[in-house]
Amino acid sequence: MSIADLRRDYRARALTEDGAGTDPLAFFRAWLDDAVRAELLDATAMTLATASPAGEPAARIVLLKDVTASGFVFFTNYESAKAAHLDANPRAALVCFWADLERQVRVTGSVAKATASVSDAYFHSRPLDSQLGAWASPQSRRIADRTELEARLADVTARFAGADIPRPPNWGGYEVTAETIEFWQGRPNRLHDRLRFVREAQDWRLERLAP
Repeated sequence: MSIADLRRDYRARALTEDGAGTDPLAFFRAWLDDAVRAELLDATAMTLATASPAGEPAARIVLLKDVTASGFVFFTNYESAKAAHLDANPRAALVCFWADLERQVRVTGSVAKATASVSDAYFHSRPLDSQLGAWASPQSRRIADRTELEARLADVTARFAGADIPRPPNWGGYEVTAETIEFWQGRPNRLHDRLRFVREAQDWRLERLAP
């Protein structure tokens, strides 16, 4: 069987305008809750797409850590490749895909760093090993081998032994302020439901898109 022959039909549920309501962030939380309750693997994983100053796109998986009144929060190293893109071009796209629920959410919007207090609070909620890892990894930079990374971890482990670990100055959060949020629900015969919310001042316009 070739890749072109692989397909399945989607029949689990429908997506209606009445069901989506008027607040896309609240509706997103409801869909995320469904994914968590279904015990889907890495239900908070999402694709983050950015672009370099030259317009070269890049995408990677990050973990969603909060949904605010205006958007979506994730955390990373501020000296990483993604951070360099966002510093120069503070716009991004996000995609959440829950295959078992036959659902996808696409987001576009502007990006800004989270406040220091938000980044501090989340950093100190992380497991100790993750806190040490944030200090040890020069994210996106070339290293000689795995031994170098393990040596860096050993150094910071000794440095902070028995002490509270401060948040690294080059690590923290970003918030994507949503301008569009599209909900996709798989339907039979590839006639999927697509509802897109578009931000207009303080309100949202809801529109249905052809699949």
